Amino acid sequence: MPRDDTLAGVDSRTVDTGRLDTHFLESGGHGRATDGGRTIVFLHGNVSSSRFFEDVLAALPGRHRAIAPDLRGFGDSEPKPVDATNGLGDFEADVRALVAELGLERPVVLVGWSNGGGVAMRYAIDHPADVAELVLVNPLSPYGFGGTKDTVGTPCFDDYAGSGGGLGSDRFVAGLANRDRSEEGRAAPRKVLRTYYVDPTYEFDDNREESYLTGMLDTATGDAHYPGSWESSDNWPGIAPGETGVNNAISPKYCDLEAITEIDPDEKPPVLWLRGDSDQIVSNASLFDLGTLGRMGELPDWPGEDVFPPQPMVDQTRAVLETYADRGGEFEEVVFGNTGHTPHLEVPGDFTDRLEAVLHG
Repeated sequence: MPRDDTLAGVDSRTVDTGRLDTHFLESGGHGRATDGGRTIVFLHGNVSSSRFFEDVLAALPGRHRAIAPDLRGFGDSEPKPVDATNGLGDFEADVRALVAELGLERPVVLVGWSNGGGVAMRYAIDHPADVAELVLVNPLSPYGFGGTKDTVGTPCFDDYAGSGGGLGSDRFVAGLANRDRSEEGRAAPRKVLRTYYVDPTYEFDDNREESYLTGMLDTATGDAHYPGSWESSDNWPGIAPGETGVNNAISPKYCDLEAITEIDPDEKPPVLWLRGDSDQIVSNASLFDLGTLGRMGELPDWPGEDVFPPQPMVDQTRAVLETYADRGGEFEEVVFGNTGHTPHLEVPGDFTDRLEAVLHG
């Protein structure tokens, strides 16, 4: 159902794309971009929704046509199961169907945050002619999340143990399922929002915090959704990816976006890579990565730095984008100081300035 609590200038709709009943937020009216405006599609991250881009949509000049969909299993979109064996393919195809259903003018500017950055990369790989610019905001590594140990994405184990759906915190998942709005315990969704989604020094506006928390709680949970299924493994920590659910879709077993470097040079969209310098979720020492936790002594029987180091997520992204540039593309990396995983919330003015530069480009 459409929301009735959106910010001024932002509308809420749901459409049936033939693949998915997809809810999305939009600004700039229901028509085409006007007066030199651009068509922009914003893709949110894991355990979040379009609500995390609502402030950006409200701030954009009206000449731009902007939409922010809820991906499957998130927000107010239909919670269809996620086939992880196709990596982020379900999400990418859903977005593609929405673009077609709405008749959006192409090529579009794709803005992908966190997991949404991975979806945006997959979209560019599959449909490069439909992407004018690619803006990656604290994006998922091109080699997925967890279980790899160097800048070329070498897996720590052949079965990709240490990544996937079995690694989600039971308490956090229960908090989502129970729509817990308290801040009791380290794994409470509100505590995770305040501690990890942003730099710990950031202070939310009360009303906006409630909206973002709702965006987290509107996450479908279970084996087919978040975090996903898992299998036993003889390798540390004893858990390997299953075949369904979002955390398996971003496991390096199924998620490999290095093919972005192979897009034809004439079709490679320019890439703007925006990230916060204090990101605790996607970093070279992510507090959600088992290698980091093992090094810190938080997990027993860690096999050590040689076998399972922290995944160098930022270095992996930089290495792939440098290859992208070497093969005829272009990219720019911008780092926001004292900023965590959500620059669009934490430093909205700086974020919008960088985005506007792309839109005028």
